[in-house]
Amino acid sequence: MVSPHYHFEGSMMGSVAIIYFSGTGNTHLMAEAIASGVRHADTRVDLLRIEGIQIKDGRWFDEKFMESLQMADAILFGSPTYMGGAAAQFKAFADFTSETWFAESWKDKLAGGFTHGAALSGDKLNTLIYFSILAAQHGMVWVNPGEIDCTARGTIDETNRLGSYLGVMGQTYLDFERKEPELHPGDRLSCEHFGQHIAKWVHRIK
Repeated sequence: MVSPHYHFEGSMMGSVAIIYFSGTGNTHLMAEAIASGVRHADTRVDLLRIEGIQIKDGRWFDEKFMESLQMADAILFGSPTYMGGAAAQFKAFADFTSETWFAESWKDKLAGGFTHGAALSGDKLNTLIYFSILAAQHGMVWVNPGEIDCTARGTIDETNRLGSYLGVMGQTYLDFERKEPELHPGDRLSCEHFGQHIAKWVHRIK
């Protein structure tokens, strides 16, 4: 259930773009949950899923995606953590933004990040650090989830159950027999709250 804590009345204000890669679908579920939280706060959201077809000869490009990112007030980066870092497909997108970096087109936009992995640790923090550095190079303003972990709060909803403060982490144990992607209820709620949180900051700057 989405908390009403950051609900805003009236017409939509501002926009959030969520650009992400998802291999098995778990990171996609995180992106959808974040988008749900953003919409709950009467804020526009664009889900931009990176696909292999956008990469040709090792170079990523999608004009419509770049237009959406340029128009957004906040950009959230998402990727599963593969071999201790962001997926190669996401990195291809990030490398393409060097022209955007040179023009300082994203300067002062809000930024945040989320990642998913099978292990409880799995070096997911390294992926979030990479996202934050990418945002810093673009001159963006990093927004953390702003939510203390559930063990410190003594609650049973398991929000921020992995104790991640730089960005949102999700974790699903590896199961080769599982046919559909799966997201832990606590991770889903953490994502929804993060969507509301980033929308709150979008409303503040607007």
